[in-house]
Amino acid sequence: MTFDISNLRIGLILSMLTLIFGISMGVLFGANEGGVKQYISDGIATHQSVHDKKSESKIWRYAQRSHFHATGVGGFALVLVLMAGLTTLSRKMKFAASTLIGIGSFYPMAWLSMFLLSLSLGRDAAHHAVITELITYVTVGCLSLGILMVMAGLVVNFNRDGASAVLHLSSN
Repeated sequence: MTFDISNLRIGLILSMLTLIFGISMGVLFGANEGGVKQYISDGIATHQSVHDKKSESKIWRYAQRSHFHATGVGGFALVLVLMAGLTTLSRKMKFAASTLIGIGSFYPMAWLSMFLLSLSLGRDAAHHAVITELITYVTVGCLSLGILMVMAGLVVNFNRDGASAVLHLSSN
């Protein structure tokens, strides 16, 4: 039995890029955590008026969340893309679902945006920055839609003529 991944390729690549990003952040923290924390301290010192006592620990946490989310979301996005390939969805629907999931795996970039912007703008402004919110809404929307498509492909027996009214719950 062969498994054709050609219609899943973009989703697979995007979710793997997210995993690579997450692993790279972990390597950076492991190799130079002190340098990252110094970068945060320097940014806060340069823009003191937009920071408080909690800024340093909160901004460090944004960087960590970017790493944690990249490895977590990247991993489950990869599995969801592969699951899309196992559904009865058409090739076009599998392509759409896997691409949406792959785009959705980039959600950790919202945390990276908050980390980078918070140094000069402050935490609240970085959280509500247009780029941060755009990344959040686009990626969460894409991921949610992709998950729904995969779920539909697992539950409903799709064929070339469209969805069947019969639920596809058995393995036969």
